[in-house]
Amino acid sequence: MRLRTIALLVALAVVAGVGVAFWRGSGPLPDPEGCRASVDGRSVTLDPEQGRNATLIAAIGVRRGLPARAVSIALATAYQESKIRNLPSGDRDSLGLFQQRPSQGWGTRREISNPYYSINAFYDVLAKIKNYQAMRITEAAQKVQRSGFPEAYQEHAPDARTLASVLTGYSTGGKFTCVVHQPTGHGSGDRVVRQVRQAYGAIDIARTGTRQDVALHVSGAGGRRLAWSVAQFVVAHGGDLRQDLVAYDGKRWRTGRHSEEGWTKGSEGSATRLVIEMG
Repeated sequence: MRLRTIALLVALAVVAGVGVAFWRGSGPLPDPEGCRASVDGRSVTLDPEQGRNATLIAAIGVRRGLPARAVSIALATAYQESKIRNLPSGDRDSLGLFQQRPSQGWGTRREISNPYYSINAFYDVLAKIKNYQAMRITEAAQKVQRSGFPEAYQEHAPDARTLASVLTGYSTGGKFTCVVHQPTGHGSGDRVVRQVRQAYGAIDIARTGTRQDVALHVSGAGGRRLAWSVAQFVVAHGGDLRQDLVAYDGKRWRTGRHSEEGWTKGSEGSATRLVIEMG
């Protein structure tokens, strides 16, 4: 009887241990897909859709030459209005990332439903606000949105600042990473180039050699920030772009189970060359 009791306790301990391993993501089951930004002890987690939209908000800010403060304001606004999701509807005729309303002159429903359009529309208005960089984030956001809850944006300010710092490339070194399950099939280097240029404009990114791999050449501090911003944009869009590896400045990120490790040491890229391998 005592042996049966001991055997039962051992079996329960094994089951509990496996359960804890699964919960921690260290067991045979893969971690759930999603993204995380970490700066100065603060971490922000996003689901895949939020990660894609947040990196696009940052990318368009970089393309327009806006300061990271503008990206912080845009992200805090998107947090409050849609939880950084491209919603098909909302209060009255509101929709999209910023819940912009066609009846208030933001554009047609089709235009606002396009994140590229809605993000640029937000920045167009923000850029016209005098001294917006010196305002509290919620005050600047309110001048754009004219919400019935003008203080609501401020609670999202800390997370928005963390994301903006990383996604615009000011906080470097792989502080933003995503878990992306192994995509089916191989991606297209041409598609990577098109999508990156759509977000960032005419930057020096192109296919390399006879393979589908892609490289971005940069120089100086501004180039370093751009490279990290682009690297993290591609990582967040990994499920769609289906790249195998992203590498820059001594670090690499790989899709599939490797993505659970985040950025690790790697020699594929350099301080002046971001590499995207399609597998």
